[in-house]
Amino acid sequence: MLISKHLFYLSGDQLCAYLWQGGRLSGGELFSNDHAGVERFLDYVDSHGVLPAYLLADLIEEDFQRVQLPHVGGAGGRKLLQRRLLQQYRETPYRHAEVQGRESGGRRDDIVLLAALTNVAAVQPWVRALEQLKMPLAGLYTTTLLSAELLRKLGLRDEHLLLITQHSAGWRQSYFQHGQLKFSRLTPAIDRDNRPIDIGAETAKTQQFLNSVRLLGRGAVLHAVVLAPAAATAALSAQCANGPETAFRFIALRAAANAMGLRSDDSAVAELGARVAEPMLLAQLGRQAPAGHYALGAMRRYYLLWRTRLTLYVASAALGLCSLVWLGANLWQTQTADAASARLLAEAGQYDQRYRAVMAAMPPRVTSTANMRAAVNVERMLATQAPSPLDMVAMVSAALEQSPQIRLLQLDWKVSLPGAVPAAGQDETQAVPISSLLAGIPGRPPQALLVEAEIVADQDDYRGAVDSMNHFAQQLARQPHLTVAIDKPPLDTRSSVKLSGKAGPATVEARAKFSLNLVWNP
Repeated sequence: MLISKHLFYLSGDQLCAYLWQGGRLSGGELFSNDHAGVERFLDYVDSHGVLPAYLLADLIEEDFQRVQLPHVGGAGGRKLLQRRLLQQYRETPYRHAEVQGRESGGRRDDIVLLAALTNVAAVQPWVRALEQLKMPLAGLYTTTLLSAELLRKLGLRDEHLLLITQHSAGWRQSYFQHGQLKFSRLTPAIDRDNRPIDIGAETAKTQQFLNSVRLLGRGAVLHAVVLAPAAATAALSAQCANGPETAFRFIALRAAANAMGLRSDDSAVAELGARVAEPMLLAQLGRQAPAGHYALGAMRRYYLLWRTRLTLYVASAALGLCSLVWLGANLWQTQTADAASARLLAEAGQYDQRYRAVMAAMPPRVTSTANMRAAVNVERMLATQAPSPLDMVAMVSAALEQSPQIRLLQLDWKVSLPGAVPAAGQDETQAVPISSLLAGIPGRPPQALLVEAEIVADQDDYRGAVDSMNHFAQQLARQPHLTVAIDKPPLDTRSSVKLSGKAGPATVEARAKFSLNLVWNP
């Protein structure tokens, strides 16, 4: 990340402060582990403003224990792990647990590595100083757990690997089995007689301990990789002789720093990186910091507040950027719409000009364009909605197809309009205004049709004539919205009418005639 950071390297007797800016490590100011050094440290941190802080501890008082716990998942497993960690290290709040796999047989218990910084007094003064300044302390880390990244970057994949690195605090020996940390110890670089320690002898002690705790089996070869300055390789090689169960390999710190991608703007830091290993670990911490190794509890609250504030700033910037993009898109759409509107207006002006030119070349009009348009609309309305006898004639024709003995004599069609009376104060001699229903406004009016017909049948068969008329009337009544009423039957049996007839050959005058009143409401 491009965010500037405070990187602090803590050893037993001092703290070294670095700055991580623009992907480069700089600084390296030392502060002694006493009251005066802490006061100078407060002034130093306060002068650089509020930056997230990362504390890397490299202490002799770092303990590692391997235990087996029942395999329990979820929240219950986490509680079991924390309870076991608290039982192992009650005197320190800086504890860490890491599940490294499961046993191959039996209950298949979890294999857990427990770690803790047992010297609380070496850490708390610096943590409290950062809390006093309300600095965002991101996490407390250890060089031992960060060294696992060195294996990957340097391509070290031996089954039994002892990584020996030189730090400002001394020589760190970390044992890895299949790439997983199992044990680590820190020894001073100078012994009590003020002489450099023998790396070969210390390696033999570590190998003997690993054999005693059954981490390293008899006959297994321990590959010891020594990260040391190139100038000291010859002297160290004389101390480290290969044996049947020990194989030494030397890697120069400068080459390891290049493999880790360490860059520095400070020549002092570059020189320090050629002598000790912590600049590589600090660069790794500044480039991509993992979650804190040792829990800080409430000491981490200012970092959480700082991260929340940074998240809000980023969200606000993203929202502002989205708003600018949205505004730009709207402005572009507005310009596009304005251009399209101007183009349409220009086209409309051209059409109006062409229309006026065409109209100017035409002869004088009888009436206005609006009147002509209204006349056309009225004509179309009359053609579609005005009443016409064709519809009712078609109904009668369809009924005659089903009644061949019926012969049509006469049709009388008319439109049934509501009674029109003169308006109040109007001269009765004046004509009553024509109803708009004749034009089909607002709908087609009711229509009436008087049908006069005769029945071609045998003489004196009045029952057959009546049946023929009824069948014809039923065929007409099946038409929708059509009402059929018998006006005059072929045989009038009313009491007020004289019943008469003639016997003999049938004549035209003697044929049975009838009339029907049809009313259609479209």
